[in-house]
Amino acid sequence: MPGALISKAEVTNVSKHGIWLLVGDEELFLSFVDFPWFKSATIDQVCEVEHPSESHLYWPSLDIDLAIESIRDPSAFPLKSSVRA
Repeated sequence: MPGALISKAEVTNVSKHGIWLLVGDEELFLSFVDFPWFKSATIDQVCEVEHPSESHLYWPSLDIDLAIESIRDPSAFPLKSSVRA
């Protein structure tokens, strides 16, 4: 059985275009075009990100659960939210 996950996810920047995250040693960008539900979120809500497993992230105050692979390659996940950016 694997040990506990020790890497963290941290929001490093928020711009008018999206959110930059540092997950372990990887930098990821969540565009508001691809992830529109973050655009109207508060900074506190966006920064409250958890990394409960190696493959996904969770924002408890927004109830958003994302696979890290969907952030790396949003085009591989064609189902989109109906929320507009």
